Amino acid sequence: MSYHRKKRFIIALISLLIIAGVSFFIFRPLPIYDTTSISPENEDIGTVIEQVDQKDEEVQSTASDLSMDLKTAVEQTLQIFTRTDIKIAALGDSLTQGVGDEANNEGYIGVLRHYFDQQNIRVQVDNFGKRGNRTDQLLTRLKEENDLIKSVEGADIILVTIGANDLMQVVRNNALNLNLDVFNAEEVAYNERLIEIFDTIKSYNADAEIYLLGFFNPFLGYFDDVVALDEILMRWNNSGKQVIESYPNGQHIDLYDLFSLKDIALLADDNFHPNNTGYTLMGARVYNHLREEIETLTSHTTDDTSSSDS
Repeated sequence: MSYHRKKRFIIALISLLIIAGVSFFIFRPLPIYDTTSISPENEDIGTVIEQVDQKDEEVQSTASDLSMDLKTAVEQTLQIFTRTDIKIAALGDSLTQGVGDEANNEGYIGVLRHYFDQQNIRVQVDNFGKRGNRTDQLLTRLKEENDLIKSVEGADIILVTIGANDLMQVVRNNALNLNLDVFNAEEVAYNERLIEIFDTIKSYNADAEIYLLGFFNPFLGYFDDVVALDEILMRWNNSGKQVIESYPNGQHIDLYDLFSLKDIALLADDNFHPNNTGYTLMGARVYNHLREEIETLTSHTTDDTSSSDS
């Protein structure tokens, strides 16, 4: 049984315990007092009432203690089985959303979830990939989308795919006059927006490790002669690498070589996005880059848990 299935089973079991505990206290019989020591003949009515009230308080106190013990036990158990070792915020475009994955497994994010599950690592991955997003649109979301902002604020690791749609916009806007100059001019603006994106992320969370996933060329072998497309992609790739690595907690993950493999179908039917095989390669590459940080984070969680237990 996988970790996530075990967790669901445990939570269901705890829910039953909670219901049973609540039912016990709601439907428990009224307390029966020992009245042998209370004699109206020997005591005035005020004293009798005082003694009854005192016994009632004792019963209520005992019930309250039992209720608190049950609540504490349930909360501690829930904390153990619902604790997350790592929180990841995945931001960006269709590559993060997983467009093209015929298995509907969230693309490379689903592959990461599988690796974490195999290692019994408790991980929360928030996927904020959105098809078509450019750098300017991701910037807007980083300033206005509350769920995204909260996820970034609480993340240990932040994954970003962005820029491919910026390139495609250059192609669309200059279809009749496509040359290196228009790509070079837009590359400068692209770099400036990337810097603003990472500065914004750091303003929310200065400690998280940030990983920028690089470009790949989906047109390799098809349009090699179109305004040196491969050269342009490499230049933009290197620009993104220089930007992210200028931050102490920033790293670049190169994907270019993965999609240079021959005789393997790595693209979806649209010949642009990865298929399930392509995303599997991406997920494995990303996981290998995250491994060292994951080990550090999980060791800290283990240490914290041991300290709290002692």
